[in-house]
Amino acid sequence: MKRLILPLVLSSVLMVAACAPASETSSSSVGSSTTSSSVSVPSGSLTLYSPHPTATINIGVEMFKVKYPQIKVEVVAAGTGELLNRIAAEKDNALGDVMWGGGAESLQGFAQYFEPYKPNGIENVDPIYYDSQFRWIGESPLPMVIMYNTNLVPANLVPTKWEDVLRPEFKGKIAMADPNRSGSAYTILLTLIQAFGKETGQGWFFVEDFLRNIDGKILSSSASVYRDTAAGNYWLGLTLEKAAQDYVIAGSPVKIVYPSEGTSATPDGAAIVKGAKNIENAKLWMDFIVSYELQDEMAKKVFRRSVRSDVASPSGLPALKDIKFIDYDFAWAADNRVALLDQFRRRLIASVK
Repeated sequence: MKRLILPLVLSSVLMVAACAPASETSSSSVGSSTTSSSVSVPSGSLTLYSPHPTATINIGVEMFKVKYPQIKVEVVAAGTGELLNRIAAEKDNALGDVMWGGGAESLQGFAQYFEPYKPNGIENVDPIYYDSQFRWIGESPLPMVIMYNTNLVPANLVPTKWEDVLRPEFKGKIAMADPNRSGSAYTILLTLIQAFGKETGQGWFFVEDFLRNIDGKILSSSASVYRDTAAGNYWLGLTLEKAAQDYVIAGSPVKIVYPSEGTSATPDGAAIVKGAKNIENAKLWMDFIVSYELQDEMAKKVFRRSVRSDVASPSGLPALKDIKFIDYDFAWAADNRVALLDQFRRRLIASVK
């Protein structure tokens, strides 16, 4: 397969290949355009576009390699926003086969570029975690949290709520990724707006105050948020639970706060790119990501909550029922993505004048 060389890639491209035989049959699909056929020995290639951390990517690809050793997998890693924009730009000549990762509302905003497919195992997934037309399938609910460095934040300043990020003591010391590039940052932005008043406009006033308090420091990727907070470059980081928990388990000087106003837990997901050149292998991947074997392994190894009802919650994390959630307006977040990001950009520019 010709190597894919993409200028927007932020991290290294992972190539995994093997050559032993395997036998598997792909699952049913939605609509005549996605009717799958029996494949006795899956082979060929599969190109995944993914914003996932390296550890998550490695687990998924290595397990898929064991299951389908004749399929050569290439992963192009970058931010959610960059990859979705690339998929849109490549609509007449798809270079990727699957978008693996990214917040569900971000995927919904680009649903026109995805091929409907109903994977095997979907009966074990709550319908709130996938698109009703099967254009994207959720992988893992992602509570958004405040991560703080215990070596830097004094006991009297430990945050308990979103409002605490406005404290003057934290000015310029809060890590936040760019919502234009990061799916989780987009979800955090929308969570803040809704927690403080979407209809009244108070949510945007809160965001403006927050942007002034971060002192114009917007990071280019989600990984920078949790990595730099753990390293002590920032006191606080607004991030996703599973990423912060990785550092907690590793013994880094960080803790997690579930804000008392309420947070959100939309899933990240995956979708087949419309016009994918390796669509049968893409279907196998979609079956694989909702399988018990991968979902259970991800919960145990990288603390990803499962969308499946038969997989236990990751060790050390509270049950979802014990976390306060806002009434997150998913449709609003998905349908107004361009306008909301434009508002964010304008308010960010104004905050640093």
